[in-house]
Amino acid sequence: MRHRDPAWQPAAGAAGPGLPRVAWGKGAYVVDTEGRRYLDASGGPAVFCLGHGNDEVNAAIVRQLERIAHGYRYSFTSDPLEELEARIRAAAGECYTGVVPVSGGSEAVESALKIALQYHSARGEPGRRRFIARRRSWHGNTLGALAVSDFLARRAPFEGALTEASFLPSVNAYRPPAGVAPAELGAHAAAALEAEILRLGPERVAAFIFEPVVGAAGCVVPPPPGYAARVREVCDRHGVLLIADEVMCGSGRCGSWRALAADGVEPDLFAIAKGLGAGYIPLGAAVYHRRVAEVIDAADGGPLTGHTFTGHTVACAAGVAVQTIVARERLVERVAAEGPRLQAALAAELAGVEAVGDVRGRGFFIGLELVADRERRTPFDPALGVAGRIGEAARGLGMLCYPVAGIVDGSRGDGILLAPPYNATAAELEELVALTGRAVRAALAGLPR
Repeated sequence: MRHRDPAWQPAAGAAGPGLPRVAWGKGAYVVDTEGRRYLDASGGPAVFCLGHGNDEVNAAIVRQLERIAHGYRYSFTSDPLEELEARIRAAAGECYTGVVPVSGGSEAVESALKIALQYHSARGEPGRRRFIARRRSWHGNTLGALAVSDFLARRAPFEGALTEASFLPSVNAYRPPAGVAPAELGAHAAAALEAEILRLGPERVAAFIFEPVVGAAGCVVPPPPGYAARVREVCDRHGVLLIADEVMCGSGRCGSWRALAADGVEPDLFAIAKGLGAGYIPLGAAVYHRRVAEVIDAADGGPLTGHTFTGHTVACAAGVAVQTIVARERLVERVAAEGPRLQAALAAELAGVEAVGDVRGRGFFIGLELVADRERRTPFDPALGVAGRIGEAARGLGMLCYPVAGIVDGSRGDGILLAPPYNATAAELEELVALTGRAVRAALAGLPR
């Protein structure tokens, strides 16, 4: 029996049974072939940060297509490629001199892993091959990215073929380890990382990879205060690279262009995708610090990773157009300002719903965790399919959200992820709040007694 992905994405990536057929979209709304309109409250999987059908982005794509679709990266450079790389460096910080544009998040993470390994080889430490990650993390569908991911349903068919990695406990202030006070969680989790590095032997560890704000696997879990800075210190102490997977939470989604900027931390490498090109053309990038670039450039002349469509010209042109709009309209700043208000409005709307255990997030990246017992924070029985029920109820009301299951331990735990466009209007955000409340109440009312 094939698993139904709770986020409406079939396991094999093919069209799913029973799904509506999309017709068109404009702004924050999508319309199917039956004429039903949906508020896209999650931006698909947190990707459509400018909404749908943006005329300026579409025009940039058409203009580039009229010239050439793609100048093969190893035969040509191009204006869109160089401009996108320059914009990424400017937004990320000038210390990030290395950029490898790719076709999506999984490729971006895979490239970051490869660059980390190449860096250690170039430094004369080829024994550093082990990666450390965290439970309830998701880094992508390629075999390398999957190997450092802890999403049980998505890993299961490939176990035995995945490179061995170490997994630390998830870091979630709503569900801290027994006996650990919330104020101590950051230090406790950083100490666990150091203990694992020492157990393995620092000379064997290549990098620690984590999502600064966990996306689908944990349903939007921000880091506890001080955690990221402590992790940075641990990695520096042992010569371990720090990789930030910002595919979902980065490119402005959390109210800063780099998600980790809010924590005052610079990773050695980070991966971006969804908000970079806003879903108009598949696009991502692996970005790395000057200190990494200097080593691999001296040894190898550059990163030893790339694909046929690395730096795809039309994709880069789309990314430039998206990032032009984001910068010109100060949308990252808008997300930073409006995000706390949106989260507070959702918390107020759902305050009387006992099954809503936690409303959390950063910027326009918000998660709701549903529990059977709020006081004990007990998850619902997975057989009830609470997250999927809420997704179905929302769809029936004319809203798309991102339901996720297994957010506690891989099998138990239900959550709803919300990620509206950065340019959603005040009225659209109010509609999101109201429809979310209605969908949650309707789904819970329909649970078997």
